[in-house]
Amino acid sequence: MMMRPSPSLWSTVAALLIALPVSAFAETPDATSSGPKPFSSMAVTPDAEEFCRVPRPPADLAETAYLRNGYRAILRILVAERHLEAETCDCLLSEFTWDMALAELLRFQTSNNPRLPFKVLDLYAMADALEAEHTEACTE
Repeated sequence: MMMRPSPSLWSTVAALLIALPVSAFAETPDATSSGPKPFSSMAVTPDAEEFCRVPRPPADLAETAYLRNGYRAILRILVAERHLEAETCDCLLSEFTWDMALAELLRFQTSNNPRLPFKVLDLYAMADALEAEHTEACTE
């Protein structure tokens, strides 16, 4: 036996279908709005704790994402080491450049293969450990 939906259900569904498109146009831009916002305005602002986070490296720093990620990890290590050495909770990131990370490549190199000169996951682990040590020291 097949059950039919009640007439009140159909009227509710019809009301929703009619109201849905109208609600999309219900919000009008205010006087300060100049139309659609550019995509960059949708970017999420960093959390307060990420104010000293090493940014993504520029695309022209290296040919592959693997190398760029490795250079970023090296820079994270350098910054964290400096924080621990200076025993400061201030952000010292502004003292570092991508050239400094490139200059330290030999220190972290694990292979003579120019496309895979280091193990990025090992560098991440080292950077994470140093940053955790710094965070712990700053929360005490």
